[in-house]
Amino acid sequence: MKLLPPEAYQAELAKRYESVAANLRRFIPSALIEHIGSSAVAGAVSKADLDICVIVDAAELATVVRILQQQGYTEKLDTLRTAELCMLEWSQQNADHAVQVVASGSRFETFFVDFRNLLRAKPELVEQYNQIKLKSAGLGVEKYREAKSQFIAAALAAKQNEA
Repeated sequence: MKLLPPEAYQAELAKRYESVAANLRRFIPSALIEHIGSSAVAGAVSKADLDICVIVDAAELATVVRILQQQGYTEKLDTLRTAELCMLEWSQQNADHAVQVVASGSRFETFFVDFRNLLRAKPELVEQYNQIKLKSAGLGVEKYREAKSQFIAAALAAKQNEA
């Protein structure tokens, strides 16, 4: 797996995010749309993928998923799926991105948005996260995801303990 420095991908993905978010707001105006993942964090290395969090009322989640599927999104089948989370993909002509549809107030909103905010607030944490990603990039997708998940859980737990 190849990781890119932020200067190689962030500007392009910031523009793509704005375009995709505007389109998403047309289909689901009640949603809160957030740019998440490494492309939303200054200084973060990444596979150069765009991740977007669509936050909706829990009662709307299934309807929003259907609306997005009608627009051409497909559900990611190799990821966690709950009543509070559905991960979708868009895979068309240089506009690939992932959308995490999450229930407002759920642990998934915390996971995606709070972690992004924590990284934005603590550049030293971004550097630690980069090192974890760089060290595990050659270990395969499963071990890479596991290393990232452990880091994220520890960072969010430390933040919780500070409060």
